[in-house]
Amino acid sequence: MRGNLYILSAPSGAGKTTLLQHLLRSFKELKFSVSYTTRQARNGEQNGVDYFFTDRPTFLSMVDRGEFLEWAEFNGELYGTAQAFVEEHAGAGRDVVLDIDVQGARQVKSKIKNAIAIFILPPSFAELERRLKARRLEPDDVIRRRLEIAKSEITFYREYDYIIINDVLENSIRILESIVRSGAAAPWRHQGRIEEIIASFGGIA
Repeated sequence: MRGNLYILSAPSGAGKTTLLQHLLRSFKELKFSVSYTTRQARNGEQNGVDYFFTDRPTFLSMVDRGEFLEWAEFNGELYGTAQAFVEEHAGAGRDVVLDIDVQGARQVKSKIKNAIAIFILPPSFAELERRLKARRLEPDDVIRRRLEIAKSEITFYREYDYIIINDVLENSIRILESIVRSGAAAPWRHQGRIEEIIASFGGIA
């Protein structure tokens, strides 16, 4: 029985990281796929925990060797998901969660049809702008660029299986947790057992 693969996407500042942290605390067995990136680490970020930080030539060499399940360029930097990590854990029946953008999500969904994609929306553009500025992590020109990217990203929400409007954090946490809990009942996860049960009834035409 393969594990579920969950995809979390959101515009920068929508609260995805906070929701993901709560999710990982609630589901200890859930495996978080740490992405590779060419961007510089921010204050407090740890290599191998938040991201695997690498340089562009190394990243592109990994692309050439087919080591990424998905990869994309965002805001001038490269991001990718290691194929081996996902296969190791999902293949062993463990659920895996990816924190990736819409480009990566489309790649994964095209390869893994049962992947469960969740898009997190801010309650408004003004609130997204306020959150980005409140973080005080980036200069104004970078924030403006992130807001422009967000305008294009949100148009892909229809391609996701679930939408969470992150206006009240506690509500958003409960919704996200309920999605993961319900994933345990996905029919494809239990296909072998289901077929055994049906056979015990003499089969169904």
